Amino acid sequence: MNLDQIQRAMFNAVRQPLTPGEHMRAKSLEGRSLRDAANQIIKPNDRLTSFERLEIYNRQYWFRVISSMADDFDGLRAILGEKQFQKLVIAYLIDHPSTSFTLRNLGSKLEAWLNHHREHVPGLEDLAIDMVKLEWAEVEAFDGEACPKVTAEDLAQLGPDPTLRLQPYLRLLELNYPIHDLLLKLRERRRDDDDRVRRVQSRSLPKPRQTFLVVHRLDNSVYFKDVDAQAFAILSTLHHGSTVSSAIDAANWTGHSEDEIGVAIRDYFANWASLGWFCQNE
Repeated sequence: MNLDQIQRAMFNAVRQPLTPGEHMRAKSLEGRSLRDAANQIIKPNDRLTSFERLEIYNRQYWFRVISSMADDFDGLRAILGEKQFQKLVIAYLIDHPSTSFTLRNLGSKLEAWLNHHREHVPGLEDLAIDMVKLEWAEVEAFDGEACPKVTAEDLAQLGPDPTLRLQPYLRLLELNYPIHDLLLKLRERRRDDDDRVRRVQSRSLPKPRQTFLVVHRLDNSVYFKDVDAQAFAILSTLHHGSTVSSAIDAANWTGHSEDEIGVAIRDYFANWASLGWFCQNE
């Protein structure tokens, strides 16, 4: 075997799911002998066989990736419970094993995958997907690119109908549940409970409610901000490169007077500028 073949065989063996007792299985998911694979790619030593040496890497891989997913998706973990969460993560990582030098990207495809594998969250489908959306948006907002800010004073100098760019780290979420309230409560409870994750009782789960949320970063911390439907429509339209007037027209202002609209727009843009959500055009 050449180096490329050894590396591919090693990766394939390491990512095989563990047995229920958390040991390396005898055969791969494709039915190939992992003992034979181990003999081909790793030498035994005076204490361990090739299979036992390979098992160490196999176990380390799964312990590390499951731990990473648990850290990034602690809300999903609390909704599902430990056993169901681990089953979901293993199924997901079999389809989407780590292919990046950083574990930061491990959950990047979880939302799309879960949309096609809802059997892993029976009875909690929309709630679980909303939680995944929120928790992945946190990851992106935390380390996403930040550009030089446009201040409230800058806005006054941009002309009557500018095109405003939103910060690249900003995430706009339209959700079926106010799932952020649950996530914040879970984290508060963990701080008071020795950092343990307990499964959420069904009676404590939120009721469906259309929710518009902005996930943003301020002073190196991530925050959730509820916005109304009109604000969300404006931000979403700006996100797609429209001018301010087009963004304002995209909102549904039915039932609002001109004065009310004017006050709302003024307050929106002043608040968003103070939070640093606008960035300078390239």
